[in-house]
Amino acid sequence: MTSISMGTSRNTAERLATIRGGAKPKRHNARTIAALTRNPGCARRAVLDTAGVDKQRLAAYIDFPARFGQSGFAIARGNAFESQVKASGAAELVKLLRERLGLPIPEVAYDDLETVTGREKETPEVRYARSRALLLRAAAGEDGAGTLFDHPLLGLDVAGQRVYLEPDLIAFQHEGRFHVVEIKSFAVVDGQADPGKVSAAAIQSAVYVLAMRQMLAEAGYDPEIVAHDVVLICPRDFSNSPTAVLVDVRKQLAVLRRQLGRMTKVDTMLAALPPNLTFDLAPDADGVPTRAPEALVDALQTVDARYAPDCLSVCELAYFCRAEARGCTAALGTSAREELGGIEQVETALALAKGELSPAEEQTEAAALLRNAARLRAELLAPAGVTLPPTLAPAGTSVAGAAG
Repeated sequence: MTSISMGTSRNTAERLATIRGGAKPKRHNARTIAALTRNPGCARRAVLDTAGVDKQRLAAYIDFPARFGQSGFAIARGNAFESQVKASGAAELVKLLRERLGLPIPEVAYDDLETVTGREKETPEVRYARSRALLLRAAAGEDGAGTLFDHPLLGLDVAGQRVYLEPDLIAFQHEGRFHVVEIKSFAVVDGQADPGKVSAAAIQSAVYVLAMRQMLAEAGYDPEIVAHDVVLICPRDFSNSPTAVLVDVRKQLAVLRRQLGRMTKVDTMLAALPPNLTFDLAPDADGVPTRAPEALVDALQTVDARYAPDCLSVCELAYFCRAEARGCTAALGTSAREELGGIEQVETALALAKGELSPAEEQTEAAALLRNAARLRAELLAPAGVTLPPTLAPAGTSVAGAAG
């Protein structure tokens, strides 16, 4: 049984390496995990992300470049604020933690887990092993085990594969309890911050909490020693003076667990794909990829996508998938796709709404709703006294019944 399992794992790794091509795998972070779980039915994103394909470079090469992401100015501002908070052995951060958590912290041991000397620096397994060892020592309450852990490398199981996260976080441990500390550069003004940015920070922090809990549970510790209250450090008002707030991420943790559990195992997805599928962008001597963009488009179309409008803010291939989904009801959004179950094309939906097409058995309920919606729209737009054509009257369905 063990040899079969090891063989399957090795074959999966080889398939993923073939899909990725000669490039180094693109590493996951909290943003990619959070985005992946927002659309667990998208096999295309799951395969590309699990293989570590550079989707941003791929999208640009096929002429559908991604149009989101942080500006260079925002990144520089964030790095400067983080450096300020961590300066002098994180003295300012420790002060904030004392105030916000109400804990007496007489002294702090600071471990920078991003710094690994020698050739180990390029090996995520080694960095993960070191992070795990130090965090487990702290969980066991060993003397001198540490208090602050900067940039620990964490692992998380996604679609049956272990992926490594390189979080921009600090794990704070005091008296056997851990808190995830997330440093963000958006301002908290008069106690309020941008809801969208807070929501994004919460889901990213929840990824870290989940990864730490999984690691502790695997080692036999109670995962609940990682608090569900995340410490969010942001600039206060319009200054660079930091402030700390607690964010409860229990709701985000529940969503992550549910979505990760629903994701198709990568082995199952790979079994349905051509064995020679690859998105290799190996360059020639001039640095230009040797593969034609058309060949990469053909390769992408062999992997099923599940496009939704909110993909535009989280996925580098969203503009390609949107163009591909033009004319499909999926492009109208998740709610429209669910309410129009069994009707995949907008053209079909319009024909059913106008009564120009008889619905199939599985389309009957959606067709009645479409015809009723078309009738209500026509009533609103038609001048007074104009009789509506009979095709806009939903057969056997009252307006109140269809609306309800």
